[in-house]
Amino acid sequence: MTTIFLIGYMGCGKTTLGAALAAELGVPFVDLDDYIEERCEAPISLIFKQRGERGFREIERRALVEVAASATGSVVACGGGTPTWAGNMELMNGAGLTIWLTTSPERIAARLALPEQKAKRPLIAAMQDSEILRYVKENLARREPCYSQAQLRFDSTRIETARETVATARELAALLRTVL
Repeated sequence: MTTIFLIGYMGCGKTTLGAALAAELGVPFVDLDDYIEERCEAPISLIFKQRGERGFREIERRALVEVAASATGSVVACGGGTPTWAGNMELMNGAGLTIWLTTSPERIAARLALPEQKAKRPLIAAMQDSEILRYVKENLARREPCYSQAQLRFDSTRIETARETVATARELAALLRTVL
């Protein structure tokens, strides 16, 4: 099986759906942010604070190259900004199948406004809840040209509960079995 790279905006469900999809397909799951945190022995928020976004994106690019080379046959959940930097979409499209997970900006903003979500996302951690939707809409518009280079697009709206997540993973797995 080819490597599957899940891309999309933060809060669209790449990690949640990715883990369920990997289980459904019986393949390993790699969360790129977790991989970076393990390699750097620091949380993403600290890496951002110490090195800024550009420094983080350079680390992320190196991690993506490593994962693309070593995680063949896995499901890889990428960070929301991963596709927007340094030819990362070309790398992922060449190394496997890219799937853009989509959901409405309103649903994304609601997910991101949860305290546990805000705390681990440096780009929105200090925002008021009322600012998040505007920020999401603006960033989605800027990132869409990168995201739209994905080979497939899949609606990840229905992953609010464990039952919905499993059902959505099964639906995506069935789709993948027809294209792989």
